Amino acid sequence: MTRTARIALTLALICGVGLVALLLTNRSRAEDPRADVMAGESALVRANSHRLSIVPDGRVTLVEFLDFECEACGGVYPLVEKLRQEYGERVSFVVRYFPIPSHVNAERAARAAEAAAQQGKFEQMYQRLYETQSVWGEQRTPKDDVFRIFAADLGLDLAAFDAAYNDPATLDRIRADIADGTALGVDATPTFFLNGQRITPRSYQDLSNALDQALR
Repeated sequence: MTRTARIALTLALICGVGLVALLLTNRSRAEDPRADVMAGESALVRANSHRLSIVPDGRVTLVEFLDFECEACGGVYPLVEKLRQEYGERVSFVVRYFPIPSHVNAERAARAAEAAAQQGKFEQMYQRLYETQSVWGEQRTPKDDVFRIFAADLGLDLAAFDAAYNDPATLDRIRADIADGTALGVDATPTFFLNGQRITPRSYQDLSNALDQALR
C-alpha cells in the first residue's frame, strides 16, 4: 500500500470514528431528554440562562418560565423563594423570560432584570420586581422610570443600566427565551419544568412533593 493510500485510509477511519461518536451522542440525548439540560445547553436551559442556585451534580433542575407582571407569577414567587431556602443546596433553580404581550410593562421588567444581570444583580432585581409588582403591574402606561429607580436603589451604574435597558441585544436575549418557551409548548405563566418534564403544581406541597420525588 502506498503512503498516499495509507494516509487516505487513516483519514477515513478517523472520520468514521467521529461519525459513530456523533451518532451515539445524539442517540443518548434522544433516549435521555435530560442530557442536554444536565450539560447546560438546550431549549430548556441555555448556557446564559439565569440560575438562582446551582447544584454541582445537576441531578435535579427546576425551570420556571415567568412574566414579572403576571399576578399568578407574583403569587407563586414566595413559594419559589421558600423552595429555594429548603432545597437550594440540592436543586438547581433556573428562570426564563416569557413576558405576555398584553402586559404593557412585562417586557420592560424583563429588560430591567437583564440590564441588572449585566452588572451581576439579576437576583436582586428579580426579587425587587416581584416584591413591588402591585406598584407598577397592571398599568396601561410604561413604567421605565420606576425600573430605573429600582436600578438606582440597587446601586447599579445608571449609565450602563440605561444602555443595556435600551440595547436591542437585550430585547433579543429576552425574545430568545420566548422562542425556547414557545418551542416547548409554553403558553401561559408561570410554567414549570422539572428535569425536562412539564409539571402543573397547584400548591407549595405539590412543588415540594415533586422535588422530593426527583431527589429520591
